[in-house]
Amino acid sequence: MEQEAGEALERFLRIAAREVERVCADADRGAIAKAARLIREAEARGGRVHVTGVGKPEHIARYAAALLASTGTPATFLHATESVHGSVGQLRPADVVIAISNSGETRELLACVEVVRSFGAPLVAVTGHSDSALARAAEVVLEARVSEEGGPLELAPRASTLVELVVLAALSVELQASRGFSREDYNRRHPKGALGKRSAG
Repeated sequence: MEQEAGEALERFLRIAAREVERVCADADRGAIAKAARLIREAEARGGRVHVTGVGKPEHIARYAAALLASTGTPATFLHATESVHGSVGQLRPADVVIAISNSGETRELLACVEVVRSFGAPLVAVTGHSDSALARAAEVVLEARVSEEGGPLELAPRASTLVELVVLAALSVELQASRGFSREDYNRRHPKGALGKRSAG
């Protein structure tokens, strides 16, 4: 069992490194720039970003919203399943929604997307399947495709969540750089802790 565990670990690390390297090499720079432009245009109209996902992508969505907000892009988490029970009321037509789903076919997320579109909010899809229902509903598709997850059963999302994080981090970098976000800007949003000390220096 110990040998099997060690082999499984080595296999996962190889797959994770390969998938992250591939998404960094193949990332659609034009699509990332287009998504950033869509968000900046929404901000100019008084809009904000809402990030959503179901299951493991929900945790990715919460992180992405926090990362965007801390680096100059007003963003909040939108609970996909609650959205069809009133929470979509946090949206305004000028807002942008980023929806995350590896399959692009998650039923609860697609229900959220349907109501989001009824509010007139443009959609950015982060998905591993560019031909999915989620991708077809979006103005911009940021592909986060993997060939393997890397786990013993190839079921739990492992490599796919890493790749989603990379794609969303890349979008945050594009947005931060495009707005000339400074060390002082960062410190105003993050005045405490080790990062607060570093940004103040």
